[in-house]
Amino acid sequence: MGGWGVVAVMVRKATTRAARLAAAPRTDVTAAGPALWQDRTVVDGTPLPSDEAPSDALLRLAAAYGVVPDHWGFHGDLRRASAWTLRAVLAALGVDASSRERIDVALAHVEDSPWRRVLPPVVVVRAGQGAHLPVHVTHGDPVSVVLDLDPETGGGRRDLAQADVYVEPRTVDGRLVGRATFWLPADLPLGWHTVEAAGPSANGRATVVVTPDRLELPERLRTGRAWGYMAQLYSVRSRRSWGIGDLVDLADLGWMAGHETGADFLLINPLHAAEPAAPMTPSPYLPTTRRFVNPVYVRPEAVPEAAYLSSADRSLLEWSAEPVLALDLDPGPIDRDAAWTAKRAALEVVFAVPRSAARQAAFEAFVEEQGSGLSTFALWCALAEKYGAETIPPELGDPASAAVAAERVLLADRVAFHTWLQWVADEQLGAAQRAALEGGMALGIMQDLAVGVHPLGADVWSLGDVLARGATVGAPPDMYNQQGQNWSQPPWRPDELARAAYKPYRDMLRTVLRHAGAIRIDHVIGLFRLWWIPEGVDSDQGAYVRYDHEALVGILALEAHRAGAVVIGEDLGTVEPWVRDYLSSRGILGTSVLWFEQDHTGAPLAPEHYRHLVLATVTTHDLPPTAGYLAGEHVAIRERLGLLTDPVAVVRREADAERDRMLAALRSRGLLPDDPTEREVVEALHRYVMATPAALIAVALVDAVGERRAQNQPGTDQEYPNWKVPLGDSTGQVVLVDDLFGNARLRSLAAVLDS
Repeated sequence: MGGWGVVAVMVRKATTRAARLAAAPRTDVTAAGPALWQDRTVVDGTPLPSDEAPSDALLRLAAAYGVVPDHWGFHGDLRRASAWTLRAVLAALGVDASSRERIDVALAHVEDSPWRRVLPPVVVVRAGQGAHLPVHVTHGDPVSVVLDLDPETGGGRRDLAQADVYVEPRTVDGRLVGRATFWLPADLPLGWHTVEAAGPSANGRATVVVTPDRLELPERLRTGRAWGYMAQLYSVRSRRSWGIGDLVDLADLGWMAGHETGADFLLINPLHAAEPAAPMTPSPYLPTTRRFVNPVYVRPEAVPEAAYLSSADRSLLEWSAEPVLALDLDPGPIDRDAAWTAKRAALEVVFAVPRSAARQAAFEAFVEEQGSGLSTFALWCALAEKYGAETIPPELGDPASAAVAAERVLLADRVAFHTWLQWVADEQLGAAQRAALEGGMALGIMQDLAVGVHPLGADVWSLGDVLARGATVGAPPDMYNQQGQNWSQPPWRPDELARAAYKPYRDMLRTVLRHAGAIRIDHVIGLFRLWWIPEGVDSDQGAYVRYDHEALVGILALEAHRAGAVVIGEDLGTVEPWVRDYLSSRGILGTSVLWFEQDHTGAPLAPEHYRHLVLATVTTHDLPPTAGYLAGEHVAIRERLGLLTDPVAVVRREADAERDRMLAALRSRGLLPDDPTEREVVEALHRYVMATPAALIAVALVDAVGERRAQNQPGTDQEYPNWKVPLGDSTGQVVLVDDLFGNARLRSLAAVLDS
């Protein structure tokens, strides 16, 4: 893939504090035990991995846990992981492979492990495709198996029949264990079912998840297409915002976009929760949890109880708002800390207002529905307020400990406040989705799901072993990032996620999909494999770990089906062709960005050769807006920040050549007039995308108003105001929601999309 635009795609979104965490020296690299590090040498006090080749036994153990020992490098060479890397990744999976004897023990354990369980923790099967269910008992003992159907599908109970399948018994822990095979019928309804086994030596429960074979698209996308906008919500402010775009702005933006311009959806940045107290991480792609919402997006006076404030309390709310309301027209970086400090003070006043009986009942119903996940998150927020999100004392590291239970009692009022914040955020987000649909949108709000979470956030604290310790997610070296990348985010552990019956994953999806007509999955290849980097080493010392993509994609399809949502997977970069084919076969759309779609000669890919099941766009948030890209801003900014490794003249020449190839493609199709203006070029690029068969087409809101400043500059931490740039026009002047749909440039571009 040619052109400098591709650089941004290959660099992920971990910026600000995550970049510092990744670069900081680690003090916990020996957490898996001293033996893991015995084959290392030391240079200037730093242990270095050895290049020892892995033994056959180590390779077998790695394969048993889905750790891939080799991959193809960006030069086309087969890269093999060292024995040290495999041992370190296995250690992050909770497996001690520090010696041949321990490897043998681990191999025996992983082979015997299924036989120690009466039932597997979870079985994920597609609708219409029956499956065998293994049940382990003392050899010769009888057993019966019953399936309780998901209450959401009508409930009911079925006795399962045993299949005529013989499996040789196995001696495990001195006991001869037999396997009885039962048949899960092909006519099971979609849903989360429970299976129970009972017998003299067999009492167990497990989850059976029946997923759609294919997520069916809405009729409109099967026979036609839909278009919409992409926006960074925090950047889109109104005259009533508190210095940052919020959920009321989202409701107005969605309704106006549908009613005034005929748009069908609005793709926004992830709304995942950040830290509950300053400093708040700016990147929406590095949240503390992906399940819950950042209350910085709540509009305090839109909470119904705000209407019943006393005069004195009303004054407190107005005083809190006054300094940040003045920031709405400030073209400088958005100050999340100032906005949240003001909002939190106001929301605490509103929280104290008694709720009506109906409102209290609705609040309690929300709390009950969200269950222990919400109460645990609210407790983490209270602890993070008290101690600092990154400095919660080690003795409070276990949510189930007596010390944490004592803190829950002491912090009960703050836990209640943070629980309430999620309720009011959910209410305002639901109102935004309703407004978008009432404005005429076909899909409404399209949520964005980040690839991971902050290494010191709520999910890491609350989910226990489901998130790995001792490794982070990143990417191996490629031609654009020759040292590899470390995104500082702990990965799911595939084994523990399955042991938890995928319920943390399900709960996250359900919350994100509650008020969404569609969802975009960032780095969707992460549902298939992730590059794990052991702590304390460079990014090139990692290895891929495979996931059960059949289960993860199936559950995603099930939860989207239940929510009535379309799913888009961000499949940019290096993705095996079979993965795109697989996702398409399951009804998951892909992603196409104009600048990155090229044929075998490096020329822009002809529109008719685009895939149908994609969300197609001209640009992405990791590039400057199109006006800036055409002007070479992606080169200029890297030069200013010292990020170029090649001479600037060479980089500019390549960028100019890329732009000229695109302009030539536009002219060849009669899409450009002679001597076009910048606006005409931007509109021609969108007409080019409109000529594709793509089911979904999106226009960046920044392109609609002529903005040139990038939202995110990959590869920077403090050097650039990532995720802080307010929506502005070509001169950098702020464009408010109040004035947005009177903007002549937006209406002209919208006419291209709505033609």
